Amino acid sequence: MGSLVVLTCMLLCLLLRPSAPQKPAPEGVLNCCEGDVLFLLDSSGSVSSYEHSRMLIFLSELLLPFSLGEDQVRVGLLQVGTQPRLEFGFDTYKTQSGLQGTLRDIKPLRGDTNTVEALRMAKEWVLRPGAANGARAGLPRVLVWLTDGVKPGDVIGPMAELREEGVAVLVVSTGHGNYQVLRQVVTPPVENHLYFVDIDDMSIITEDLRDAIIGEYGTCELTVSPFIFILPPTEIIRAERIQVRDVSSNSATLQWRPVLSGLTGYYEIRFGSLPTGGVGGGGGGGTGTSPSTEGVQYQRLTQSADASTVRLTGLKPDTTYTATLKPESNEQLFNALSVTFTTKPEVLSPAVVTVSESGQTSVRVSWGPLQPETVTSYYIEYSALPRGKLHATTVGRTQNSTLLRDLQPDTTYLVTVSARYASGKEKAMSVKACTQEVTPALADLQLTTVGSDSVQVDWKASVPSLRGYWLTWEAQQSSVSGERWRQEV
Repeated sequence: MGSLVVLTCMLLCLLLRPSAPQKPAPEGVLNCCEGDVLFLLDSSGSVSSYEHSRMLIFLSELLLPFSLGEDQVRVGLLQVGTQPRLEFGFDTYKTQSGLQGTLRDIKPLRGDTNTVEALRMAKEWVLRPGAANGARAGLPRVLVWLTDGVKPGDVIGPMAELREEGVAVLVVSTGHGNYQVLRQVVTPPVENHLYFVDIDDMSIITEDLRDAIIGEYGTCELTVSPFIFILPPTEIIRAERIQVRDVSSNSATLQWRPVLSGLTGYYEIRFGSLPTGGVGGGGGGGTGTSPSTEGVQYQRLTQSADASTVRLTGLKPDTTYTATLKPESNEQLFNALSVTFTTKPEVLSPAVVTVSESGQTSVRVSWGPLQPETVTSYYIEYSALPRGKLHATTVGRTQNSTLLRDLQPDTTYLVTVSARYASGKEKAMSVKACTQEVTPALADLQLTTVGSDSVQVDWKASVPSLRGYWLTWEAQQSSVSGERWRQEV
């Protein structure tokens, strides 16, 4: 009986013992990138079994946060020995579970450090776009070399060829020799792409190396005496997964690269205005606190797995918003993507009114900008100056011009366009429009020849308000055919 009690207590202790917490993936890494990363792992005789296992553990932790797949990050592993061997290529793993299992079982090659041959394989095969199991065309390519720094070989030339082809080269050395060689092979800036670390302390550079592969570091200085150049941040495999377009004063479109294609799930979108002066601003409806920005009141939307855009409406003018997109699926884990944008200042319509197509009895009046989301209709009033009869017409919210008819010739009109908003507001703008005068037709036009090179023109002048005439004539059958003359009378 006592043994049974002891066994029961042991089972309870095992069941109730808290499991080791899993290290969360760094925010902003999953679903953030797209590119092909090849790891060149030194497993020659100068690397002990212990050192080899520590390098593989380092790779496992380094790669764990990344989303793998055709539209994500792809990784390959090329081991360096007497006969270098590709352990797995870019097309091999699309899930972390398969990759992590393989990394635990890889055995060292031993033999000589034939890095030059491994680089030839990388250049002619693995990192060549379009090759079988090779890199994808048009996407970033990265080579990360993990070495003990012992007898690296004549690698400067082959590494330079890779860099010239657009491959970003990063180096991690667990030894402390051959600094001059290693600094020459990495892609600038050296301080972000070359790491020296003891084998037991590799974990301290995990985050920095991951950021370097992604491209998450700021500006750096390049000195070419006597000048100092400030280089902008470099992004290697970071992809623009989410962006904002068509931003207006009260709306914006959120667009993202679909990652749920072929999966069951949905997208959750949360957006809200950033707090000003410590007070959170509302996004126009909905309540809650955004997980990415503490204290922000947000609205929540959902979109189907095949969606790639959503229109955010009800926003406030000239306000900074944060929007967070979270792909949700039971089949694969994705992190949230966030973006910040500012709406445009409010410009109430009509902000401009113009007149065109002026005739004797009509003119066209146009206005803008169109704001069909907030305007219900436009009301146009017009009357002849100084005290003519008032006329009015109403047009729909999607119309930005109208033709005013049955006007008096040679008359100045005052035209007022008023926008009627759903909120009850009204905004008006006025402009003067002039119709054209009526030009009387000539009567009794007569031509009389008075010589070999002259003609008399007679007509009846019946309008006393005219100030004069322009007389134009043209030769049709002479050596000067086509020429025209004009005279004021």
